[in-house]
Amino acid sequence: MLFRLLRMVSYPFFTSLGVVLGGSFFGVIPGLIFDGRPFMAAYGLARSLKLWAMIVAIGGTFPTIRALEEGILGRELVVLGKQLLLLTGAFVGANFGHWLITTLAGGGE
Repeated sequence: MLFRLLRMVSYPFFTSLGVVLGGSFFGVIPGLIFDGRPFMAAYGLARSLKLWAMIVAIGGTFPTIRALEEGILGRELVVLGKQLLLLTGAFVGANFGHWLITTLAGGGE
């Protein structure tokens, strides 16, 4: 049971982590070439990519909102719990990626 929960949460966690890290690492190239301030560019990208990383990790917004509605209005606690776990995994992964980039960039300075 615990293994199934970890497996279910790990996909959105690592997907959102990958979006933030990949977007920040590759998006910093123009900042390195043109501005000469790659750390500020990486920090700004990581901050702005958090929301997009969560949306990508949960597979779009409408199916998740529909499932949340079904869970709340239909009193389907299993569906509601699953969606909340997926959202939590995506949220934690995106924030961990942001924290990692912020740490590597020296706190955005």
